[in-house]
Amino acid sequence: MSIFDLFSKRQKKIRGEVSDVLTYDNIPEKLKVQILQIIREAIGIVKKTEVFDYGYTDYAQHYYHFIHNVLCKEYGEFSLGKRHENNQESIFNFFLTAEDTEKILDVVEVSFEVIGQDIKNNYHLYLDHTNVAITPDEAISELNQRFKENAIGYQFIGGEIIRVDSTYAHSEITKPTIALLQDKNFAGANEEYLKAHEHYRHGRNKECLAECLKAFESTLKIICKEKGWAFSQNDTSSKLIQTCFDNDLIPSFSQSQFASLRSLLESGIPTIRNRLGGHGQGQVPQKVDDEITRYAINLTGANIIFLIEQSRV
Repeated sequence: MSIFDLFSKRQKKIRGEVSDVLTYDNIPEKLKVQILQIIREAIGIVKKTEVFDYGYTDYAQHYYHFIHNVLCKEYGEFSLGKRHENNQESIFNFFLTAEDTEKILDVVEVSFEVIGQDIKNNYHLYLDHTNVAITPDEAISELNQRFKENAIGYQFIGGEIIRVDSTYAHSEITKPTIALLQDKNFAGANEEYLKAHEHYRHGRNKECLAECLKAFESTLKIICKEKGWAFSQNDTSSKLIQTCFDNDLIPSFSQSQFASLRSLLESGIPTIRNRLGGHGQGQVPQKVDDEITRYAINLTGANIIFLIEQSRV
């Protein structure tokens, strides 16, 4: 089902009642209901019956069973709800009553991982047995639009929930970076970049900086390997950058104008990580604030985009 631009929505925009400030700690009841409606439309209801190993006779209940079991096992619980509830009811009631934002997002992430991977990868077979109202891609698109519409700073990308601090940085840096890293050759860098976002979402800023540097260095190594340029797996980012410049990753006639870029690449992510997240902190614990962490994530993404695009010229 598509998103309707209702009269009431338009009037709120006209009156300036729609906030551009993103929030992270409170998922409103309205959005919870909208998300459950998307999940229900994407997982669907039984059309043909077939007995599964778990004893369920339809595909939809099979996936609700899977989501329920994943969450229960991770939380160390036997059930999310009351014994008489089926898996769908348990998941939905848990989601609606949960006050912990991270657990709310756990349900979203696991559910949409099932929708975006399991159901999508077997979609034609799934449609033979199940009536659905929307496709997996439509479900994910609507989820992200609902987050944005409710000014909630999260998006579901690359199979994970990531935190969004700037809609501009998200659309111009984060999404293009993840899209480029979807190339199987960059699987390691992609995993590290997504881990950086995961650490940031949970407030683990030092760990985030460490993963940013790993993603940056992995990208450099992959480019060097693809190009056949000599390097060592133990090379630091500075050496890897030197190798890329020595081999004209940036055209020689343009290198003078990229002198400042080179300085930025050499002193940007590695320096931030080394000074704030990579070495012993001494007697007084170092605090890495959210602002510098956001800068590191965005700088990492911008550098990765630039390097990959230059490697393909």
